Amino acid sequence: MEQLISKKAEIHPDAQIGENVTIEAFAKIDKDVIIGDGTWIGANATIYPGARIGKDCKVFPGAVISAEPQDLKFAGEYSTVEVGDRVTVREYVTINRGTSAKGVTRVGNDTLLMAYAHLGHDVEVGSHCVVANSVQLAGEVVLEDWVVIGGMSAVHQFCRIGAHAMVSGMCGVLSDVAPFTKVFGLPAAYMGINVVGLRRRGFSREQIDNIHDIYRALYQQGRNVSQAIEYMQAYLDPSPEMGQIINFIKESKRGIIKNAVGQTSTVTS
Repeated sequence: MEQLISKKAEIHPDAQIGENVTIEAFAKIDKDVIIGDGTWIGANATIYPGARIGKDCKVFPGAVISAEPQDLKFAGEYSTVEVGDRVTVREYVTINRGTSAKGVTRVGNDTLLMAYAHLGHDVEVGSHCVVANSVQLAGEVVLEDWVVIGGMSAVHQFCRIGAHAMVSGMCGVLSDVAPFTKVFGLPAAYMGINVVGLRRRGFSREQIDNIHDIYRALYQQGRNVSQAIEYMQAYLDPSPEMGQIINFIKESKRGIIKNAVGQTSTVTS
């Protein structure tokens, strides 16, 4: 297939460029870069060593992928950025490469990163995510699949956001966001479950009702987290969603967001 590469683009001879790739004028593609088939690189985009970009992606003007991490502990160690297939990286998005902590910053398939978003070192963003304009993800943040983060929100280092969660715009996320929930505020607080998103993704009424019951037990009936988990396991029907939620809570290192602004909930024995 034809490569549509501008003569005004700067491309290192060691870069690996797939078939049917378009690279616009003044884009810079450095050494140790791999670009998959069908990907479009816009004018003035900069892709530094260690970038691995999948098939049919779009990288808009001004984006910078795989620059050195903004971490004072970084000592020049080799690391990468891995971007999946069909990912859209809008204008002036910055994706820093990993450090010795994980060695890679990763973005899954079919994810949209809107203008001016920042992905810090060792961030993991799942598939089918939407990271809106000017969202700032600090180092080692994890977004599971199908997460949506509204514009101008910031996520604290090491936080984890569970699958199908919705973070409203202008949030400050200081603790982990449990799967299927929606949060709002500064600091972010629990505001219910992400019913609209779940319906759009084909969750049944029964599944949504079960998720409601789980979070009522956790947030609305006066139990601490350990008591809520015991109640769920004793009195609620088991389901894949319950297992996913309980595992997420038990694995949380920063504690999960509570429904009271400014407070967090941690797993207790």
